[in-house]
Amino acid sequence: MCARCARGVITDVALDERFRGSGLGTRALSHLRARHPGTTWHSTLTLRATRDLLRRMRIPTTAPGPLCAHAA
Repeated sequence: MCARCARGVITDVALDERFRGSGLGTRALSHLRARHPGTTWHSTLTLRATRDLLRRMRIPTTAPGPLCAHAA
């Protein structure tokens, strides 16, 4: 996460199988956004389960690597 550019990258979302479909992932990402208002989030995740969650939350996928010069 780069506070200077207000950009963050989500590189992993891990939920036990029993919690999938419970809304916990959505709540976790909503909490992340609430804790860092004004931050633009991106993700490097491509697995189906996480891809669907990120699509619902409108978090775009980006190529791995830094989003700004400060995070290099």
